[in-house]
Amino acid sequence: MEAPIKILRDCDSTLIPSGDQIKLIKGTLVRVTQALGGDYTLYVNGNLVKISGRDADAIGKEVQEDLEKNIINNGEYSEELVWEQLKTCYDPEIPVNIVDLGLIYDLSKEGSDQKGYTINIKMTLTAPGCGMGPSIAQDVENKVMVLPKVNNVLVEIVWDPVWDRSMMTEDAKLKLGMF
Repeated sequence: MEAPIKILRDCDSTLIPSGDQIKLIKGTLVRVTQALGGDYTLYVNGNLVKISGRDADAIGKEVQEDLEKNIINNGEYSEELVWEQLKTCYDPEIPVNIVDLGLIYDLSKEGSDQKGYTINIKMTLTAPGCGMGPSIAQDVENKVMVLPKVNNVLVEIVWDPVWDRSMMTEDAKLKLGMF
């Protein structure tokens, strides 16, 4: 965990694990506990909160500029790129991406290169009561939307089959000390 830092400006955040939206006030002391996928998990007043990478300047970090769709992969759609983007999405409490956690159950596309694509993603969460589900789903949508020829992203949270640790990759299990 990093040394305490002061919030440099008011910014929106998401309370973990409830998923409630709160505002961090300028001058509040926080500690960065996780910086993955462009977002930040902060420890503040005994709670964890997530802030978007778009608000990185509020904690003195550099804001990552969005790439133009026509620059990524020379403007060409690729399912491999979708999977790469999904690997930049994290549950803010777990330092393993959602693909390696085994949370993505299905990925499909509708459309064409000429008209663009709608990407359909079925995913689950590690626990049915996780309040961060909508936040993680929104992160998935936002990150896939930046890809070339993607016009729409539909994320559906499903509960069948129920997630369990066997769905994780070996690397994820190793990283989380589950061997």
